[in-house]
Amino acid sequence: MTGLQRGRAAVAGGRILITGGAGFVGTNLAQHLMREGASVRILDSLSRPGSEQNAQWLAERFPKRFEFQQADVRDRDAVRAAVEGVQHVFHLAAQVAVTTSLLEPCMDFDVNAQGTLNVLEAARGCARPPSIAFSSTNKVYGTLPDVALRAGEKRYVPLDGRVRARGVDESRSLDFHSPYGCSKGAAEQYVLDYSRSFGLRTVVLRMSCIYGPHQHGNEDQGWVAHFMRRALADEPVRVYGDGRQVRDVLFVEDLVHAFECARAHVQALSGRAFNVGGGVENTSSILELIEEIERLTGRRMHVVYDTWRVGDQRYYVSDVTRYAHATGWRPRIGIGQGLAALHAWLASTPAAGPPARPARESPPRAAAGAPT
Repeated sequence: MTGLQRGRAAVAGGRILITGGAGFVGTNLAQHLMREGASVRILDSLSRPGSEQNAQWLAERFPKRFEFQQADVRDRDAVRAAVEGVQHVFHLAAQVAVTTSLLEPCMDFDVNAQGTLNVLEAARGCARPPSIAFSSTNKVYGTLPDVALRAGEKRYVPLDGRVRARGVDESRSLDFHSPYGCSKGAAEQYVLDYSRSFGLRTVVLRMSCIYGPHQHGNEDQGWVAHFMRRALADEPVRVYGDGRQVRDVLFVEDLVHAFECARAHVQALSGRAFNVGGGVENTSSILELIEEIERLTGRRMHVVYDTWRVGDQRYYVSDVTRYAHATGWRPRIGIGQGLAALHAWLASTPAAGPPARPARESPPRAAAGAPT
């Protein structure tokens, strides 16, 4: 990282801050913004595998538009310095794995809840507070135990026709499950309330499963890239549960567009939360994803099954109608096209090989679950 922290954005005009900007989503978002001529400041601790490579990649391609601050969102002074002088904040920095939250709930809270409060307070202290878009999660809806399902050959299918046709919408009651669900849920409620109580322009996007280039996924988070990477390395993949769990998946370019819509419409969207995912047109079970990966790679995957994980959902699909009506946004890249793009990136990027995982205890198990 020599010299990277000394880089300063030279382009005049409003600067945009991305916390966690050297992560998978942040890298794609920063690349898009700088290609469009924006000046981007990134705050990132570089604690996640692949983040340092992502930061270096951005610095090399956009040396005049890129500013980097290596710091943790738990550091209030660093956050205050990062927020100073920016027009908009994309708050992506987070502890992102349910499994890690079960092992280290205090750390999970400090990063996700306290870290978010640090960002909000820093913004509130500015003479001209920036607008804020916060990346939340479908985990705020809990495990959806009341959604009756039947087990098909390769996927679970909701018995309720409306859920089957449209997915889960924002009228669904919140039901935080797992320390991760609690910390992200608490954080998003602070983001929404800072609009109501203090007049900040804030919007919450509850994301489903995101995938695409620059994703250094592992067994705990980023499961689509993790499965693809294991297949390319001809290594076994572990499935928790029976593999029929269903998610809507969203290609990262579509998510970048969703974030841009949030920034463009933040005045009208302020104080509201929206589901952002692939929707009913872009769903996959684990078993179906494995079949598609085998087709793309031409390799048979070796699958090992394990018990279900805490706080996971057997079926979750985002109803994105509310956000579509508010902004005109819709997913544009289908699963086939998106997986092909991810496969091409992983196959051509040696550094994107399987990341090492630190040795640790196994997380607790439960009687329900799905991929994170």
